[in-house]
Amino acid sequence: MTSTAAPYAGQAVPNVRPRLTATIIVLAVVLANVAFVGLGSVFNYPDVLQDPAKSIISDFKEDQASIVVLFIILAVSSALLAPIAIALGRLANNDLGRKSMWVGIAAAVVQVVGLSRWPLIVPFVAHEDDPGAFKAVHTALGTIVGETCGYALTAAWTVLICRALIRRLGGPILAYAGYAAAALIAIGVLVPLDVPGADFANFIGYVVWSIWLLVVAGFVWRRSRLVDTPLRA
Repeated sequence: MTSTAAPYAGQAVPNVRPRLTATIIVLAVVLANVAFVGLGSVFNYPDVLQDPAKSIISDFKEDQASIVVLFIILAVSSALLAPIAIALGRLANNDLGRKSMWVGIAAAVVQVVGLSRWPLIVPFVAHEDDPGAFKAVHTALGTIVGETCGYALTAAWTVLICRALIRRLGGPILAYAGYAAAALIAIGVLVPLDVPGADFANFIGYVVWSIWLLVVAGFVWRRSRLVDTPLRA
C-alpha cells in the first residue's frame, strides 16, 4: 500500500473537527445556491455573462445593490472551499490529501478574486460611457481567472480528494459521483470558446457537485462518532 492511500492509524486526526467541517460544507452549499438562485432571478446569471458588455452593464445598473450583495454571498461561499479543502485533506492524512489542500485553496482564491470584481470594481467602471474598462476587467478577472481557472482547479480538487479520501469515507459510488461532477465542471473551460452545450454541462456539474458535497458532509459528520475507527484503504 502506497503512502497516497494510507489510512491514518486508529486515532483522531490532529486539528480536524468532523462536525465543524460538515457544518462548513453545508453552509457553503446553502450560500452558493441562495446566491445563484437570487442572481438568476435579478441578473439572469450566469447566462448574462455571455451578453455584450453594454447589455451586462445595463442589467447590472437595474438592480445594482441586490446584485452586489448576492455576489458577496457567492464569494463567501467560494472562500469556504479553502477551509473545507484543508479539513478534508487533513482527514485524508496522506500525500494526495496534502496536495488536494493546496489545489482547493487555489480554487477558492481564484474564484473569490473573480467574483470580487462585481462589488469592488464593476460599480465604478459600469458608470463610464466607454465599456472598454468593464470588458477588460470582465475578461481578465472573470472569464480567465474566476471562471476558467476556477472551473479547472475545482474539478482538479474534486478528483484529488476523491482519490485521497472520499472512496474510503463514503465508498466507490460517492467517489464516482465526484469524478462525474468534476468532469462536467471542467467542461466549463470551453464556454468562452462557444462550444455548444458547454455552459449547460457546467451548470449540471455544479448541481451534481452541490448534492455530492452535502452527501460528503453527511459522511464527515458520521466520522465524529467513529473517530477512533481507521478508514479502510
